[in-house]
Amino acid sequence: MTLSVYNPYMDQAWAQKVRSLSPDKAMNMAAYGESVAAYRYRTLAEKFPTGERHRIFNEMADEEQSHHLEIQQILRTTFPQADFVLSNEDKAMVVVGPRMLEVTARTPLASVLETIVATEKLTGSFYAALQDTFVPESLRPRLKAMAEECFEHAALLKKIPDA
Repeated sequence: MTLSVYNPYMDQAWAQKVRSLSPDKAMNMAAYGESVAAYRYRTLAEKFPTGERHRIFNEMADEEQSHHLEIQQILRTTFPQADFVLSNEDKAMVVVGPRMLEVTARTPLASVLETIVATEKLTGSFYAALQDTFVPESLRPRLKAMAEECFEHAALLKKIPDA
């Protein structure tokens, strides 16, 4: 399976769609994306119980879980009335592919990582699209930092050996 390296942030229609989301819905979508990322990385860390891949995936899982908890705190304090059931379309704006990804003979690590890299780029693009217009403005620097972290993760994941 080969995913395109399409960067939706370069698509102005997609970026405008992200910017048109209410801030509370955008944060709910971000929380979902961070939750999926944490789950995926934790699953990969368990698949590789020792070594460098275990360490990298475990650290990334911890970081994504921290982001998820941070966004949940923002939702509680800044948007206490926010309550959304996300549609599949909403979820697809922050996550590529199914929530659960497994490394198998049929789906090797390289393929799983390709999906996760695409998700990191998508989520990074999501944050980047929000960072200049998000209200409250006080959260914009955090969104910018999270966008950069997503792109850094994508670059790191491309360097992980398949064997």
